[in-house]
Amino acid sequence: MAMNDNATQTQTIHAYAAQQAGGPLEKFSYEVGDLKPNEVEIDVLHCGICHSDLSMIDNEWGMSKYPLVAGHEVIGRVAAVGPQVSRLQPGMTVGLGWHSGYCGECACCQTGDQNLCQSAESTIVARHGGFADKVRADAASVVVIPEGIDLAAAGPLLCGGITVFNPLVQFDVQPTDKVAVIGIGGLGHLALQFLNAWGCEVTAFTSSESKRQEALELGAHTTLNSRDAAEIKAAAGSFDFIISTVNVKLDWNLYLSTLKPKGRLHFVGATLEPLEVGVFSLISAQRSISGSPVGSPATIEQMLDFARLHEIQPKVESYPMSEINEAFERLKSGDARYRIVLSNAES
Repeated sequence: MAMNDNATQTQTIHAYAAQQAGGPLEKFSYEVGDLKPNEVEIDVLHCGICHSDLSMIDNEWGMSKYPLVAGHEVIGRVAAVGPQVSRLQPGMTVGLGWHSGYCGECACCQTGDQNLCQSAESTIVARHGGFADKVRADAASVVVIPEGIDLAAAGPLLCGGITVFNPLVQFDVQPTDKVAVIGIGGLGHLALQFLNAWGCEVTAFTSSESKRQEALELGAHTTLNSRDAAEIKAAAGSFDFIISTVNVKLDWNLYLSTLKPKGRLHFVGATLEPLEVGVFSLISAQRSISGSPVGSPATIEQMLDFARLHEIQPKVESYPMSEINEAFERLKSGDARYRIVLSNAES
């Protein structure tokens, strides 16, 4: 650290950034000053790559600012804390996901739904994320990683894991429910594991013949071909809950027909095209359509405890942080099984 004329401590954080939309990740350094009173600095050990990182790098959502340091599935150790932080101490193993801070004052924050705070700060929107040696965040958004979690594979739990776990809590999914998962990829392979451990009867919808056996090994009790309309029609009225993890357009009316009365089709995959749904299918059987983001810090910690107890772990491919561009090419290929994690050499 160096001292400037105002006696502010400054240090340099070394990262990888995209300089323009769709550009490669290049070495990038930036300086930070003193920690804010409620802020935490984390030494990054591992950071998962999520498709949302790619969307931000490519500016698919129209809100990216460059240079952009992505990375929001951070596993690390607390390096320093601000003067008002008491819950976290240097040396603790922690995680940082999609959110880096909340307003703390709105109704959502006051009732434990910080993930729904409309003023929440994202780890990679208008700030620098975890593809770096260090990252900073508000202490309220940082969670403690329980002992027994494999740190090298845990990063994807902080985004993909909580994204599919949160609906189980929010919509009171029962262990006796019959639940289907559409899409067996980065999100879906975790959904199968959580649902199986939750006690549900689990069905996997997949268009990949090669993933059928993998889905069964991950926790599905049966599989259905998502490209076979006849096979899907045969499942009419079967499911209490369906989780869609895909970002493509499907025949949603066909999937709605596989729900029981009062069943729910729930979206966690960011489908960009509008849903074309016949309302009578909803009204006649009192079915619902919904969506949800990542979970609150408390739900993330609940998810981590559940994952530890039931030995649920993302299946990952690992790369050193220095091979970040090769890792992104692997992500773009669609062949990764099922998540990619970057690790810093010192970890």
